[in-house]
Amino acid sequence: MPERIHGIAIDVLNYLPEMAFFVSPDGTVLETNFKAEKDIGRKKEDILKTSFTELLQAAFHDHFLYSLRQSIVTGKAHEYEAEMKNNKGETIHVLLHVSRYPAEADEEHALGFVFARNLSVDDTKDMDLLRFANVAHYTVNPLEITDTRGNIIYVNPAFEKASGFRKEDILGKNPNIFSSGKQTKSFWQKVWTKISAGEVWEGEIENRKKNGEPFFTHLLISPIINEQGAIVGYFGIHRDITEKRFMEQKLVQAQKMESIGLLAAGIAHEVGNPLTSISSLVQVIQRTTSDELAKDKLELIKSQVSRISRIIRDLVDFSRRTSYTVILTDLNKTVSEAVEIVRVGKKAKSISFRMDLNPKLPQIPLVPDQMEQVFINILINAVDAVFSVTPDPNGEPKPKEISITTAANGENVMVTISDTGKGIAEEDLPKVFEPFFTTKQVGEGTGLGLWVSYGIVKSFQGDIFVESKKEKGTTFSVILPINQELL
Repeated sequence: MPERIHGIAIDVLNYLPEMAFFVSPDGTVLETNFKAEKDIGRKKEDILKTSFTELLQAAFHDHFLYSLRQSIVTGKAHEYEAEMKNNKGETIHVLLHVSRYPAEADEEHALGFVFARNLSVDDTKDMDLLRFANVAHYTVNPLEITDTRGNIIYVNPAFEKASGFRKEDILGKNPNIFSSGKQTKSFWQKVWTKISAGEVWEGEIENRKKNGEPFFTHLLISPIINEQGAIVGYFGIHRDITEKRFMEQKLVQAQKMESIGLLAAGIAHEVGNPLTSISSLVQVIQRTTSDELAKDKLELIKSQVSRISRIIRDLVDFSRRTSYTVILTDLNKTVSEAVEIVRVGKKAKSISFRMDLNPKLPQIPLVPDQMEQVFINILINAVDAVFSVTPDPNGEPKPKEISITTAANGENVMVTISDTGKGIAEEDLPKVFEPFFTTKQVGEGTGLGLWVSYGIVKSFQGDIFVESKKEKGTTFSVILPINQELL
């Protein structure tokens, strides 16, 4: 061991976290440390007395000898990336730092000190981090990461797209800004208790997008735990199930309609016959009595029997497969005829009907009478809504209008009917197509018109939607496919 290497230097060498070597001016290894033995895979005695260049890939031999000579002569350290090799011939990417030892020695008495920082481990960590960052950034599932207090520190583009919030709007905020209010405080307290204990929580939740629309997700929240076992944050991954929820709701609605259809057939049989008998008896008594009071009461009974019969007829029409003939139908003509029928009513006299019908609307296979009934049902409701608007004595008179438009986009034909009426309350919108649901006064409607209309449109593989705001008006949209495969 050369006397130029102090004992303290040798002791310190083994405590260094990276590979370290003392080398002679010609590059012979004079001393090394435990870290070098581990990373190179050779015992210390096998490394000593060999040239340091044997530990390097051939392309770096000359560069090392030059930097070693310059460091010893000038006292100026050299640092650069190089490639070493282990006992298996595998490459170790390193950052070499070559300097003179002792620093104050002259050229004749100086040695070289080589510090080799293993970058391969760092590269692996960096690559793993990069891979995770790419997965998180480009996955279609919304992701969010929060700190230990629950404040958001990261969201991916999928989360921005799903929620409608920009990243800048939500970083540093608590996730309760998405809350729909459907989950209680106690619900979230249980979630927090579980994840803060280091456990994973998962379940289905309903959030709200920035525009207020519902956002259903299957959420998994996992604590992020460091090497010391401490929680440093929380990782949440969402799976969007909004479409699934809507499909489930549609399925429930379809099953409800099917059940009521079966019920209708039973009602028609069990109630229809007694009603016919009652109606016949009323007519007989009307013809045989001269009591005016009795005649008035009998007329009332007759009108109520007719109303019940009409309800049963609507139920039967809905529950029974149509036997009408499907023909190519001009929807513009069907809509126009429906408007002409409705506008002669007493309530409609003061209402302006505005029609914007696309003259190039393609004909589609339908039952014209059934579709006309759909439009009549919607238009009658529109007339009632507009007619019932109470004028604001302090404001400008609200226009009494019903607008009807038709359009096509190559795949579907759309008929839109909008009114300036009193609108429908938000809590009532999901129920407008349910049987017997009506916002009208008792005796003014059966609550079956829109239900029957819904069934007719669905039978032609179409769809019907409603949008409304209280005191602003209502819009019904009927969408029918151009190329249908009717059952």
